[in-house]
Amino acid sequence: MATEQTALTETGAAPEPKPDSAVIRDALGVGVAVGLSGFAFGVTSAGSGLSMLQTCVLSLLVFTGASQFALVGALAAGGSPFTAAAGAFFLGVRNTFYGLRLSQLLALPRAVRPFAAHWVIDETTAVTLIQPTRRAARIGFTATGLTLYVLWNITTLLGALGAEALGDTDAWGLDAAGPAVFLALLAPMLRTTTERAVAGLAVVLGLGLLPLLPGGVPVLVAALSAPLVLFLKGRAGRGAARNSTVGDPVAENPLAESPVAQSPAAQSRATENPATERAVTENRTAEKEDR
Repeated sequence: MATEQTALTETGAAPEPKPDSAVIRDALGVGVAVGLSGFAFGVTSAGSGLSMLQTCVLSLLVFTGASQFALVGALAAGGSPFTAAAGAFFLGVRNTFYGLRLSQLLALPRAVRPFAAHWVIDETTAVTLIQPTRRAARIGFTATGLTLYVLWNITTLLGALGAEALGDTDAWGLDAAGPAVFLALLAPMLRTTTERAVAGLAVVLGLGLLPLLPGGVPVLVAALSAPLVLFLKGRAGRGAARNSTVGDPVAENPLAESPVAQSPAAQSRATENPATERAVTENRTAEKEDR
């Protein structure tokens, strides 16, 4: 039980446990809200030329909404299957990084990890990361993944069957449900200026490149906002540190006051016998008096 209550924070203080009912309520809210967007995928997939069986297999085996929409969107736009699959693949690479983080937080048994990996997506990651304890994280991940997986596949089937009856999915707004829920989960997590700068730059890059690059590529380019912001932050910090040392000889050259930095001749003079130094001084004084 102690392991189940392991804190997910790095503050050193044990976090307050969250009731299981509250975790499940949040997970169900996300799962239901995003799962309904499976209607939009089913309709879009059917409209792109995929059969009902192909559409359902995509949701069952791929189960990552953004990649699925990128695939059928590229096919609907006239792209080749290879190009569409490549864009969907690169867009789904982000789930690998989610998995690296979640594997540490959840610490699931090895036998369970391959099955849990299938549920590592945006929504399950977002719900898991905001939980204060490992027990709550496991409950949130499982409840979100199960609800979303079941509902997503059911609505995909219904969307593929009733594509003609539903008509334009944009009119229903179902295609915006997933991104809206994910943004609602992400916003409270942006607590620092650096995090807000990364998110803002990612939005600018993603939206700005959307009409210029193939589907899925703007998202990959937007991911570069994180290392770019961190690089600029580090550079600004080094510049501020250099400015703070201007005018301080010791800070500008820490070795200036160290005997190690002195020349051999200087070190020799510094270590001469005091009696010898007095003798040299007396000789110089006598020479001046003779002149």
